[in-house]
Amino acid sequence: MIASRRNAGNLPAETTSLIGRQAELADLRRLCERSRLVTVTGPGGVGKTRLALRAAAELAPGFADGAWLVTLSPLELGTSLPYAIGEALWLVNQTTEPMLEVVAGYLAGRELLLVLDTCEHLTEACAPVAEYLLAAAPDLRILATSRRVLETPSEEVLALEPLPVAGDGTDQAGSPFAGAWIVPGGGGAGGAVAGAVPQDGDSADGDAVALLAVRAAESVPGFALTEHNRRTVVRICRKLEGLPLAIELAAARLGEWSLEQLAARLEDRFAALETEAAVYAADPPWHRGLRTAIGWSHQWCSPAERLLWARASVFAGGLTPEAAQAVCADERLPAGRIPALLASLADKSILTWAPVGDGERYRMLDTVREFGAFYLHHLGEQEELRRRHRDHYRALASRGSAAWMGADQYAWYDRASAELDNLRAALEFALAEPEGRHALELAGNLWFLWVCCGFPKEGQYYLERVLAADTAPSPQRAQALWACGMVLVMLGDGEGAQVRGAEAIAAAEKLGDVRLREYGLMAAMSAAALGDPDRAMAAYGHRVTEIAWREDELSFPPISAWQAQAIMLTGVGRADEAVTVLRRVRAACERHGEHWARAYSEILLARVELMRDRPAAAGAYARASLRTKHRLRDRVGVATALDVLACAEVGRAESAARLLGLAQRLWETLGRPQAGIPEWVAAREACERRNRRALGERAYKIAYRDGYEIDLEAGVAWALGDADG
Repeated sequence: MIASRRNAGNLPAETTSLIGRQAELADLRRLCERSRLVTVTGPGGVGKTRLALRAAAELAPGFADGAWLVTLSPLELGTSLPYAIGEALWLVNQTTEPMLEVVAGYLAGRELLLVLDTCEHLTEACAPVAEYLLAAAPDLRILATSRRVLETPSEEVLALEPLPVAGDGTDQAGSPFAGAWIVPGGGGAGGAVAGAVPQDGDSADGDAVALLAVRAAESVPGFALTEHNRRTVVRICRKLEGLPLAIELAAARLGEWSLEQLAARLEDRFAALETEAAVYAADPPWHRGLRTAIGWSHQWCSPAERLLWARASVFAGGLTPEAAQAVCADERLPAGRIPALLASLADKSILTWAPVGDGERYRMLDTVREFGAFYLHHLGEQEELRRRHRDHYRALASRGSAAWMGADQYAWYDRASAELDNLRAALEFALAEPEGRHALELAGNLWFLWVCCGFPKEGQYYLERVLAADTAPSPQRAQALWACGMVLVMLGDGEGAQVRGAEAIAAAEKLGDVRLREYGLMAAMSAAALGDPDRAMAAYGHRVTEIAWREDELSFPPISAWQAQAIMLTGVGRADEAVTVLRRVRAACERHGEHWARAYSEILLARVELMRDRPAAAGAYARASLRTKHRLRDRVGVATALDVLACAEVGRAESAARLLGLAQRLWETLGRPQAGIPEWVAAREACERRNRRALGERAYKIAYRDGYEIDLEAGVAWALGDADG
């Protein structure tokens, strides 16, 4: 059953071979072993991320809690940084503490490597956040990639240069691009350049030539470096100044051009750059090779491909063909052509393609995206495309809000989670343009993402911002108020949730909107249910009938209100009545194909069955809930289901101890054990005492540790009976 936590982390699998960089890789490993903050710097396209990920993968086994990648390129504001780190760590905190403090508290007792990728546009935020986390977590190490150093006192820097190119018996000893530079003791004024590290290539012609040869063979099966083509390959690599991204873009064209044609076209493009000096005046000189490759790739795209490249640059974190059609299409770029154009751009390595679920998704490298954004600005379309992007995701959020309580819930979870970066970008743009209440509408309609998909703290962040930015009465504000109330319920702020719920009720009544009033009442009831059961029952127990139960549809207010009533009934000892309510809710959810709320009803049913001394029934409900909650990546639901399942393991103390250990790992990412409900806390503590007595302290600790250290996927499979015990 047991899988070591040393396998923990979220580093992506390598999809291509790493050519060269062995000296730099060794240097980077040494720096990471002696320093707690290391930044890999260098120009765009030089391979900073690639090197950092390989180093992290090699270092990960030395960290008990693994290596974790945080991709920062989609973020626009430094204030989003703690949320991005928390998301990467699968940290779904259920408290109202500031997110940076939550992350610091979680990391404080862990031995972990954090990779902050693409920091250059957020260095003002990354530097203090890194220092704060390092101070809070003694066993934390941070590996960053950035075109700019972070300039913190503890930072050490590896400045990565392009790959070396040799040729005709010479080397690049006189080139400023030979090898790598190590800057110890800080990237700021206190840092000093220690010197160049000589590098041996994988071939006599240098690593740049080796990279082109490997990538050419991928584009042209059977390609090999020979004495006949060697001079041309070296000339191409020299013209591209050894930049890996430039070389990869060039190699992608060898499926249609010969080496000689490629070299000639690069010569033409290099000459053209001399007339474009003013455009790139702000760039450092070593960007010339990359500009050559990207500008040349742009030049040899069709007009339609160039236009799509520019327009697709408004997407953050990737795009689907459907999203590209919705945002990028017009009379100049017909929607029907866009799927083929996307595929063509992927063939040219402008985009990368990956299958996802039952569809496909494209991503754009940061440097390539920057070029597209520059061209979009040059076309004068940037503001218009940002508005189209915002409106597309407004429409997506509206559809998700309406469809969440239904049979397509799994698909909506996958879709909303995949589009989180784009939704953030749309929200930031909507907040920057307050006209039209678009930010209120978007944040309010995303209630299902904040409440049900595991992003309550980020939901609070955006909802509080939009509510503060637009205080005029409106349906959009009323919706955002109740959504904020439900988010606060998830975060354990019952008082704040009831305040927001009451504000939503008042706003809805002023507008004469019965449906919005139901939502506000549901938020207030849910908050009360998590507090004192007797007071909650007196205040809200009878008000559930004020929320209409519509048999022909399934909506959030009646389902959540009835579940809140069941919690109240259970809390005051009326278990049989609670079972009747929960079975009605569960049946309605099943009838409409809904999963998320049904699984919570099953958790509540499991707890009531334990109260009625029916552990077998409780275990069956808990396993059914666990299967759904794990599919939806609902960590609160998974942890709660595991706790209940442990309580139901009567007479199986070792199994119960393992389940408690596995659940504890999740509760540590949530910040509020047992959702802060006293009865649930007491039930877990009683389960722990019972199984300690049954096993004895030593055997209990061993079983508990086994559960705590198991890989989460394997642990859930075992708990469900889908794996060997």
